[in-house]
Amino acid sequence: MKKLLSLPPNLVGCFHDITGYSKDEWFCTNDPVDHKLGSGGGSTWLLQQAYHNDVAKGSKDGEPTFGQWLASERRLLLHAGGQSRRLPAYAPSGKVLTPIPVFRWERGQKLAQDLLSLQLPLYQKIMDAAPDSLHTMIVSGDVMIRNTQPLQPIPDADVVCYGLWLGPETAHNHGVFVSSRQTPSVLKCMLQKPSVEKLGELLKDHYYLTDIGVWLLSDRAVKVLMSHKGEYDLYSEFGGAMGTHPTLDDPEVRGLKVAVLPLPGGEFYHFGTSRELLSSTLAIQNLVNDQRRIMHLSRKPHPSIFIQNTIMSLKVTADNTDVWIENSFVGKDWSLSCRNIITGVPVNEWHVALRPGQCVDIVPMDESSYVVRPYGFDDKFAGDEQQKRLFPVANGVEEAGRLLRYMLGQEPEAKRLYEEARKMSAEEISATANLRRLFAQRNEYRKHNWQALAQNYEHSVFYQLDLHDAARQFADNGIEMPAPLPDDAPLITRMKDAMFRGQSDKAFSLLREGILTTPVNNDGTGAEMVRPCRAVADDQIVWGRSPVRIDIAGGWTDTPPFCLMEGGNVVNFAIELNGQQPIQTYVKPCKEHHVVLRSIDLGASEIVETYGQLADFKKVGSPFSIPKAALALAGFLPQYSGTCYPDLKTQLADFGCGMEVTLLSAIPAGSGLGTSSVLAATVLGTLNDFCSLGWDKNEICHQTLVLEQLLTTGGGWQDQSGGVLQGVKLLQTSAGFGQTPTVRWLPSDLYTQPEYQACHLLYYTGLTRTAKTILSEIVRKMFLNQHDQLVLLREMKEHAMMMYEAIQRNDFNDMGRLVGKTWLQNQALDAGTNTPEVYRLTQLVDDLCLGYKLPGAGGGGYLYMIAKDPEAAARIKVILNANAPNANARFVNMALSKVGMQVSRS
Repeated sequence: MKKLLSLPPNLVGCFHDITGYSKDEWFCTNDPVDHKLGSGGGSTWLLQQAYHNDVAKGSKDGEPTFGQWLASERRLLLHAGGQSRRLPAYAPSGKVLTPIPVFRWERGQKLAQDLLSLQLPLYQKIMDAAPDSLHTMIVSGDVMIRNTQPLQPIPDADVVCYGLWLGPETAHNHGVFVSSRQTPSVLKCMLQKPSVEKLGELLKDHYYLTDIGVWLLSDRAVKVLMSHKGEYDLYSEFGGAMGTHPTLDDPEVRGLKVAVLPLPGGEFYHFGTSRELLSSTLAIQNLVNDQRRIMHLSRKPHPSIFIQNTIMSLKVTADNTDVWIENSFVGKDWSLSCRNIITGVPVNEWHVALRPGQCVDIVPMDESSYVVRPYGFDDKFAGDEQQKRLFPVANGVEEAGRLLRYMLGQEPEAKRLYEEARKMSAEEISATANLRRLFAQRNEYRKHNWQALAQNYEHSVFYQLDLHDAARQFADNGIEMPAPLPDDAPLITRMKDAMFRGQSDKAFSLLREGILTTPVNNDGTGAEMVRPCRAVADDQIVWGRSPVRIDIAGGWTDTPPFCLMEGGNVVNFAIELNGQQPIQTYVKPCKEHHVVLRSIDLGASEIVETYGQLADFKKVGSPFSIPKAALALAGFLPQYSGTCYPDLKTQLADFGCGMEVTLLSAIPAGSGLGTSSVLAATVLGTLNDFCSLGWDKNEICHQTLVLEQLLTTGGGWQDQSGGVLQGVKLLQTSAGFGQTPTVRWLPSDLYTQPEYQACHLLYYTGLTRTAKTILSEIVRKMFLNQHDQLVLLREMKEHAMMMYEAIQRNDFNDMGRLVGKTWLQNQALDAGTNTPEVYRLTQLVDDLCLGYKLPGAGGGGYLYMIAKDPEAAARIKVILNANAPNANARFVNMALSKVGMQVSRS
């Protein structure tokens, strides 16, 4: 989605330099100076300028028409070119670049975040969900909009407008969308600032939604909008003519199909005035008061004090309410009261005392001078006030301090200095401010803040930030790394700190420590040391066998450390292949006091006679790493045994026999079906029966998570739970080291009924890819709270709930479509998931499938497809059989497992 911004003229020329945004992705311009266009005319102007810019950069041969250009990609139009009269602090740089403090309850945010960067994720999410016919979104630049629930389907209309359910006391100050109660998604008319009485009358037969300034337009709607020349308002004029019963008569606009949607879980925060700067920020910070979700111990004396990008020697108190200090140096000789906003102040030795409601803005001009602008907390600079030349230009910092003190009534001796100084108006300040100096000063102050935040980590947001970005900032700016954390710091904080420092081995070691030492019982106590006790006769064999799993939504959200911090949601189902449970383990007694390990599929064997041999299970790729680690957890290594023995032979003698453990994995390596985790669970389940350990299936799954940490391969909990537990299910965990999933079983009709069963296809691609390298990079970003990945993982959790609901409704088409979305999410998480070989394969059958994905980490293994109908399934088989990528590629019969893991004795 390309971003088109309408900005203040002075910002346009340096926008890309000060933000670092790409010119290919971000286009910006300003409305014609001294020529009002209105929001509708401004949208037309912005599109026209962007079109001419793109055409000028392209080839002159065959340049696209405007209509072709409009249809070629999706675009966000963001209007942020106003004068910011009521928010003087950010008038020079534009409200859209207002720095916003990190939310105390959030992870993965950046210290340099601003209103613009916080707005974009929701707009991107809406545009991603929009029908193909909607290419243009128009939004406002001085608001922040959040949504806390999944978006509903977006209708295919010419105009789609989002709104919020707000009471009349708020709605009467805004535009509202009116619709009939019989057709609530169809716009009847749009009203601008209707009275409270009018809104009350409407409720008898209508609904109304308050406009939040998020509009989606089809190409047809854009062309209708652009047909109105000159000054034209999008909301009062274009909006007033929309709907089935518009208030303005415009046949072209009335002919557009207009839909209105409430933004699910929507929240609206306005940043249009000085007062709203404080109130909206405070409201956002207080969205969460659950102490378990607030990740640092704040020492702020009052919640409405916000200090960022600032060097400050002054100590604030509980009396300093509604205080905003940003991009400033506030020394020990300053004093504050309440309702003070301080911005842009350079390093100084000033003596300044601010009374209630007094605000200070210092704006750099040219290469060395400053404009001094004190103002009142509620000043609006309305009408001619914007043009009055009241604010003096100072030649240096010392002079700026004297002028400020004079204007605050604290240094009358500086009167002559004030009278002789060149004066500027608020409008001139915005038009000529040196924004590069302003932003350079902010960046310099932020460098100092980084170290302070890290050193004060217990009481700051440091370890909840996007540490991937933080590490880059430390490196790029030559910032000295903070002192190492003490051993008594919270374990998760130490894990993050290790990865922040580039000590990945230490981070993973601490993660293993947390999982291996976490209590597993519901009462919070730890499990007792294991005492294996022989429970079989000399001639008995214990036989364990399990299905494998296919994950269809939420995979990766079960992976530590993400699930430890936020919990996970996964929908998967257990399958048998070619009529069999493909993972099998056999354990039987032997007379010799040793352990014999055999793998049927690998044709390998090993005899284990010592604890040292058994403890050697960390070799990745070793054929017997899994059974060795399983035997350790079953009590056959001293650190896991409740009884002390001098050696393994003595322990086995006391146990009553040696063991022969035979493995069979009738699935190729790198299949993506959770094979290694299911095999580990099956070995543990079989040993559990053989040794009378008393573990239930949940404990077996937990022990599998522990086993994978012992092997240093990592991994989550969904693979083993997917195979051990039968059928289709939603698996969920909450935050914390105790990751025992809650299981919600789902109806199986979509997988077992004849009209659907034939549509589920499983194809072995013959391509393999090891998951460990994929896992380590994704997990590294989890440790670092990397913003984009964190957003995606949360969407995947949300997506799993949508899948859960689709299967509950027995909605085959929606279920298939959601599988396709899962595949797109997996690719967004790891581009290597969809290799060129896999892509060529899927393109052969794309139009015959509702959805498809590679289970697991992707990149190879099996391809799971949901055909649109049985006829499409038959065609898919013909196509892939005729275009096999290699000699090993083949279809495999799959069937839903109704039993999960089974363990029995001969």
